[in-house]
Amino acid sequence: VIVFLNRILHYHIYQPSTMSLNRQQSPFLATSAAAAPGLLQQVGMAGTAAVITVSFIHPIDVVKTRIQISPEYAALGMSGTVKKIVGSEGAVAMWKGVNAAWLREASYTSLRLGLYEPCKIAFGCTTPENTTFAKKFGAGSAAGALGSLAGNPFDVLKTKMMTAEGKGTPSIIGTAKDLMKHQGIGGFYRGIDSNVMRAMVLNGTKMACYDTTKGYVVEYTGLAKTSLLTQFVSAVAAGFFMTCTVSPFDMVRTRLMNQPADAKLYSNAADCFVKIIKNEGPLTLWRGFIPIWSRFAPTTTLQLIIFEQLRGVMGMKAM
Repeated sequence: VIVFLNRILHYHIYQPSTMSLNRQQSPFLATSAAAAPGLLQQVGMAGTAAVITVSFIHPIDVVKTRIQISPEYAALGMSGTVKKIVGSEGAVAMWKGVNAAWLREASYTSLRLGLYEPCKIAFGCTTPENTTFAKKFGAGSAAGALGSLAGNPFDVLKTKMMTAEGKGTPSIIGTAKDLMKHQGIGGFYRGIDSNVMRAMVLNGTKMACYDTTKGYVVEYTGLAKTSLLTQFVSAVAAGFFMTCTVSPFDMVRTRLMNQPADAKLYSNAADCFVKIIKNEGPLTLWRGFIPIWSRFAPTTTLQLIIFEQLRGVMGMKAM
């Protein structure tokens, strides 16, 4: 991780010197280069897009999580789960854990989106000829892993708050204190192995599919990369493929993070995978596929479109 971060920082530290030489040669390049934001600004734009998006999408995440952890909710389906939550806990329960979700997006998603392009450079994607799907996937996976390490504590808090039944809305401070009391600092990193794997698969699929699909859309339709239609179609396609690849990891992560403090049902991600397949069948790994897709489709679309628009405002070219 340290070596990889060093490569990213090396690029962003020394790239400006190269750009300054170009600015001396061309006034036009000087204007465009001066407008290009740095690494922190890219991460900040990604975090802004993510926080705005999750504010609207969070209720779907609550439904998806309830379905994953409970056969009762799974039997009810999406509409039945919504009715049960709203009927017994009130409409505000659909936003349980949203403050933890904001903190998660500000850490995890800001890094996995904001670091994608620097990671592409680190993976050697410097020209269209040497930019392969595998390298895009690798860059997305690396950015996802780094983001997951930063966001795991908030992910655990969010999961616990979303699954807390009853009319009372759990506070993030109270949930954190309870977690620290019963599980210690390690409780905030419960499920870190599955979360990192999930983040790598999710972000690798998301960014590689989005990047590649956008290229096909531009090539076969003649639309510009900056076109909202191009971004929309590419993001929707990425959201579908993400759901296919991420659902098993999402199930395992949710099960691990939601383990009771007094009972260790699964020792690690591999153990969780094996026990789910053995006791509940392999298709259980894809339980909640529809709500996951219902969440990923709008989340991916809104996140990427808002991020792309913010990049345009800040003087950056489209991804």
